[in-house]
Amino acid sequence: MLPKMAAVHAAKRLSRTFSSSVASNPLRVCIVGSGPAGFYTAEKMLKAHPRAEVDVLDRLPTPFGLVRSGVAPDHPETKVVVNQFTRVAQNDRCRFIGNVTLGSHVSLKELQDLYHVVVFAYGAESDRVLGIPGEDLGGIYSAREFVWWYNGHPDGRKLAPDLQSRDTALILGQGNVALDVARILLRSTVELATTDISSHAMAALEGSSIRKVYLVGRRGPVQAAWTAKELREILGIKGLSVHIQESDLQTTAADEEEMKNNRIRRRVYELLMKVASSGSLNRVTDERELHFIFLRRPVKFLDSETKRGHIASVRLEKTNLKESTEGKQIAIGTGEFEDINCGLVLKSIGYKSIPVDGLPFDHEKGVVPNIGGRVLHSEGDQAFLIGLYVCGWLKRGPTGIIATNLYCAEETVASITEDLQSGELATASTSAKPGREGLLQLLDGRSVKVVPFSAWEKINSEEKRRGSLKNKPREKVSSWEELLNFA
Repeated sequence: MLPKMAAVHAAKRLSRTFSSSVASNPLRVCIVGSGPAGFYTAEKMLKAHPRAEVDVLDRLPTPFGLVRSGVAPDHPETKVVVNQFTRVAQNDRCRFIGNVTLGSHVSLKELQDLYHVVVFAYGAESDRVLGIPGEDLGGIYSAREFVWWYNGHPDGRKLAPDLQSRDTALILGQGNVALDVARILLRSTVELATTDISSHAMAALEGSSIRKVYLVGRRGPVQAAWTAKELREILGIKGLSVHIQESDLQTTAADEEEMKNNRIRRRVYELLMKVASSGSLNRVTDERELHFIFLRRPVKFLDSETKRGHIASVRLEKTNLKESTEGKQIAIGTGEFEDINCGLVLKSIGYKSIPVDGLPFDHEKGVVPNIGGRVLHSEGDQAFLIGLYVCGWLKRGPTGIIATNLYCAEETVASITEDLQSGELATASTSAKPGREGLLQLLDGRSVKVVPFSAWEKINSEEKRRGSLKNKPREKVSSWEELLNFA
């Protein structure tokens, strides 16, 4: 990284050089993050502003973010949206610039000097923590890490979870991600073999001893965050025995009110009741087991006596629901405890965004403070930082489905358009900026190996070629070294 003053002078030189070499001044837009939020924003900007030039940056050599590294391999229909994003990236006014990290390869201040508009859409690449004893024991991972591992993310390649020593896994959390990781652990490897699951994960799952999975939630079945579609899918796994204690399904007046106001929660509850009333579902010999555990919260991870430093069991406290001052039911401990033995724990308790130097960040909410996508100086401060915007999980928190980012992007682009029309934002006609050419010069001077979309297309073709040899849609390239060799 250049010293601060040198960086400023470099940006000014680039600006002077560039402004003298062009007859017109395009609107220079930089989007940090190439997942759904980033590409939807790029698409909307290109449509709304015919003179905009949009650069989409990503720290990875590969585009598409969560669609590539987050969507489960057995959900190929969800990944079809990459075709739409590919058309955006191939637009003459759009450029994907991979393997560029904000904060180390280029600073926020430098992006502001280079572009009229900077939109942050880099999602959430960290995890919330429980903050209870034993959380650092071996065999305990975040669901995000596990998902990256089986999806071939280059940062998840070396995770190597032990799936052979014990037959039981425990998943903390009851959202769709929790169901995803449970399904991958329990589904037949014959079925998984025809998906784009990573080869290293496939090999580990083929040798897995996991036969029993517990899905644990601190609140009741009515508050579970998964969708009926995802729940039906896991309940339909062949050879899976599903267990729920009927006592966990007792509802309160507040529960009934929640279900009255939420059709999805009512449907989820009815599905769970159907399983519980039958004793168990799909009971077969030598089956794999899925246990839904409600109204329990983890209070301690217990160390193994035979394999020191590794998880042996999880201590759970029974909970009751109590209505908070906000009208939301919260879990309160009862002082009753029970232990569940396991060799693997996956924490699906929420993703967390990572702050960037110079960008305001609300650490409690895990978002950049904003109104309508306009970045605020700080939470509670109504003053905007001119030219800075946010979209996706970084804007609203890690919630919603892929399509949620479409509406999120529309709102942010509408704010940008309003600011251009009102004069709040310095327009291209009054202030020329170096944009893409300036950024590429700056990165070249720092010996950063930029990965363009054409290199991704080579990676894509090679993955599909390798996949065709194994009757898979693709065999993902999952090492940094090999990915960068395509650049």
